[in-house]
Amino acid sequence: MSQKLVITALGEDRPGIVNELSNTLLTHQLNIEDSRMSILGGEFAILLLVTGSEQAINHFIDTKQEAESALNMMLTVKTTETKAPSQTLIPYDVEVLSIDYPGIVHKLASFFSSRQINIVDLETDRYAAPHTGTPMFSLYMTIGIPAETSISGLREEFFNMCDELNLDAKISATD
Repeated sequence: MSQKLVITALGEDRPGIVNELSNTLLTHQLNIEDSRMSILGGEFAILLLVTGSEQAINHFIDTKQEAESALNMMLTVKTTETKAPSQTLIPYDVEVLSIDYPGIVHKLASFFSSRQINIVDLETDRYAAPHTGTPMFSLYMTIGIPAETSISGLREEFFNMCDELNLDAKISATD
């Protein structure tokens, strides 16, 4: 029977790091089912969901320190299982653009959290505006809205908050 393991890995970015990590997992008879990876500063960060037999998962956990040394990465592992949703959630995409200032992510997360809306995926970026060099902030997230939530009411509250915070925003049903 197949088991699931979540692995986070962090190490100094270098060419071949994904090759080395994926080879290590393959050697341990683990299959990558889902992953997110990025270079943040000079560090490579990856979040993986892998599957394998109970024996393969346990062996990888037991030899994690050897893998860390060989890969020159910090690894965190946690067994998991697929969770059945407790309610019907409707996926929506949220996009935000603004001049960068501290607290934007927190204010958005607080808005959705207070309405029992789950943030499923989140990506942010900071960059210099063309011509002026002004620090800009962009955010893209996917949220899960409970089916009983009034979408029109949520949109109105969301756009009112964004107007107060001087955020350009868009919320739309996921394609």
